[in-house]
Formats: sequence, C-alpha cells, structure tokens
Amino acid sequence: MSRLTAVTETGARRPEWTGRVLRWLRILRDDLCTARLDPLPPSVWLRWLPHGVLCLAAFGITLGGIAQLSDNGHLGPGLSIPLGLAPGCAVVLAMWRPVPAWWVSVGTMLVGAVALHGRLGMTSGVRFSWPWTVAGIIAHLLVLLLLALRVRARVAVEALAVTVVVTWLLDGVWGGAPHQSTSVVAVVLAAIVVALGTALRGRREARAELGRQASLTEEERARRTLLEERSRIARELHDVVAHHMSVISIQAQVAPHLVENPSDELRENLDGIRNNALEALTELRRVLGVLRSESPDEDAPDDSGTGPHSPQPTLERLDTLVENTRAAGLTVTVRINGERRPMQSGVELSAYRIVQEALSNVLRHAPGATAHVEIEYISYGLLVSVANSRPTRSAPPSPGAGHGLLGMRERAAMLGGSLTAGSGPDGGYRVFAELPAAAPGARLVPGRTADPTTGTIRALDPKDDPA
Repeated sequence: MSRLTAVTETGARRPEWTGRVLRWLRILRDDLCTARLDPLPPSVWLRWLPHGVLCLAAFGITLGGIAQLSDNGHLGPGLSIPLGLAPGCAVVLAMWRPVPAWWVSVGTMLVGAVALHGRLGMTSGVRFSWPWTVAGIIAHLLVLLLLALRVRARVAVEALAVTVVVTWLLDGVWGGAPHQSTSVVAVVLAAIVVALGTALRGRREARAELGRQASLTEEERARRTLLEERSRIARELHDVVAHHMSVISIQAQVAPHLVENPSDELRENLDGIRNNALEALTELRRVLGVLRSESPDEDAPDDSGTGPHSPQPTLERLDTLVENTRAAGLTVTVRINGERRPMQSGVELSAYRIVQEALSNVLRHAPGATAHVEIEYISYGLLVSVANSRPTRSAPPSPGAGHGLLGMRERAAMLGGSLTAGSGPDGGYRVFAELPAAAPGARLVPGRTADPTTGTIRALDPKDDPA
C-alpha cells in the first residue's frame, strides 16, 4: 500500500491525509461533544468560597453584558437580556459541566456577533467591541479556566483552537464596518488562561500522585517492618524450640537406661522419638539460616549484649537490664508481685523484650522522665506494666522506623495475649501487656486488674467485680 493512500473498510482507496483528518475530527467530537458531569471540588481551606466568588462574578457579567448590548449595541430587550444572561449562566454551569458551558459561551459570542454585525458604526460614530463583548471575554476566560482545571490538556487545547478559529472566521474572514476589534485581546488572554489552568491541573495531579506514592511507600514500610519484626521474633524463638527439642532427644536416649530390661517396642519407640527430634533440630537450623540470611545486619550483638548465638534472655536477666538502663541515665524502679516462678521460655522472652523496648522508648522519647516497671505473676501467666512520667525536656530527633510498639504487640499476640499503650493524664506514657502461659485468651484472674490511668496492677474493687 502506498504511503499516500489508505484502504477503507469497503475496499476503496482514499488519500492518507483524509484518514488523518477524519481521525482528528473523531477525537475532537469525542472530547468536545460531551455533557459529562465534572463538579468543581470545594477548596481545602476555603471550602465553598470559590463557588461563591464565581456566582458573584457571573452576576456582574450578566449586568455588564446587558448594559453593553443595550446601550452601545442598541439591541432591544428581546436580544440584549438573553445575550447578556447567557455568559453569566455559562460561568455558573462551568462549575459542574465545563464542556457544555464552553459551548454556551462560544455560541453566545457567535449569536451576539451576528446580531451586532449590521449595527457596526451606525450610531453617532460609536465604535463598540466586536465580535467579543467585554463581558463575553471575561465570562469566556473564566469558563476556559474552569475547563482547563478539570479536563485533559488535549481537550483544553482543542477548546482554545475552536475559539481561535471561530474568532478568526468572524473578524478576519467575515468582518464588517469599522469597529473596535477584540479578537487579538480575546485570543491572547484565552491562550494565557488555558496555559495557566493546564499548569495548575498538572501540578494538582502531580501532588495527588505524590501523595498516593507516599501512602503506598508508608504501607510498604509498615508491612516490611512487620515482617522484619516477625522474622526477628522467629529467630529468637528458634533457640527456645531448639532447646526443648534437644531435651527431648536426650531424654529419649537416656530413658532406656532408666528401665530394667526395656522391651524392644519401647526401645524402638524411644529411638523414633530421638530421631524425629534430631531431624526437627536439623530443619530448625536450616530455617534459622534462611532467616539470618535475610537480615544479616541483625547477626551482630545487640544493645543487651546478646549475639545471634547467645542464649535468649529471660526475666532472670531483668536486673541486669534495669542496671544498664540506669547507667544510661534513666531512673527506673522495679516492683514484682506474686510468687516468682519459672515460666515458659517464650513467655519470659516476650516479657523481657517488651520491658527492654519500653525502657528504650523512654530513653529515646522522654528525656528526664522516670520509669516504673511492674511485673505480676498470676495463675495463668504474667502481667507486665512499664510507665514513665512526663519528660522534662523535648526529645531530639530519633532515627529508626518508629515501629517499636508494633513488635511488642506482635509478641503479645503470638502468645494469645494483648498489649495496650497510650498517654496518661499526667503527660507520661504507659505500656501494659497481658501474657497468658497456660490458657491463651483467658481473662485476668478475679481480684486483679490494671489501673487504666497509671498502668499499674492493683486489686479489684469488690463493687467493680462483675461476678
């Protein structure tokens, strides 16, 4: 097929430029022949003030247009009132349907120019504006601005091009008797307004896209932090599980020696238990290798002095943690209620990490404050409370993801417990965790509760007991 021709659907040939013109006309029809509703959104700070200003401007345009058409154009009320009212209505309509409002403005200009054409230069040498009236120019500029703010740049340029072509046909081709031409002024101002509106729309879209990207980035950061915290918890629990599996393996190996004349079935079952425990340990080591390879930076020793291969801390090391915190300049008091007894390794590890993270937050975000740590042993687990007083000075900027509370909540939820944190009435902050050991999801035992204002653990008032 030649570059100068194109094949139509019926097989006939036509010039290639004709096809391009038809495509452009179809695009123009699709863009400008629409009555799509596109309301002007309220201003962020001023709410409906822009709408009120536009309505006031439309009222002034209507009064000015009627006066100019009747006084300078000498049109009767039958023409001056509709032609003066239409531009004002176009401005109001543009707040909801900008494309139809633009058509109303262009059509009003065309009808008014035809109506005034025969009167140019007829009355006492008065030379009034043509083909655009002053009120018509102002209304059309407002309509073009509202159009460019809410449609694609291509549609705004098409509307400007049609405006320029209609103005040129009226003033440059048809023309008339001597008059004060407003064509050049109208076209130049219209081009400036379209450029301004397109730029503002592009800036608004760029800011909206930036906000969406920032929101997505924040969500991804929160998701990544959650996964990293869960990975760290899994690495810590690996040591706990590995310890229990090692004990099971050793007990299964020793058990036959504790029984006189053990049967072959017993030896076989104990050997199976030991082999399964050893296989589980091997798989655990593989899982730990994968987790550590995803976060190699966390293999270094942490602030508590424990490295990746060191035993995981328990509440037995709470005194050491408190002493290190006091050495950092924080005044800490500790209170332990109930009969102290060994807990499950996961519970003690979670309680230790919650206290550690809470004290670190006090050091980081509440300079000059004092902290109070309270741990209570209850029948089914632990109650952990860390509260601090109001800081005495502002905290310096602190690096980090700021998701320490997320990790504490994950540790509590892992055990079937709960954690609450928030500001107190005295300006301090408190963290309270309930860590079940024997019955996940159980409620506090009767007679004990957490004080909602201070976060400390206190006896339940008999009149508050629902039982």
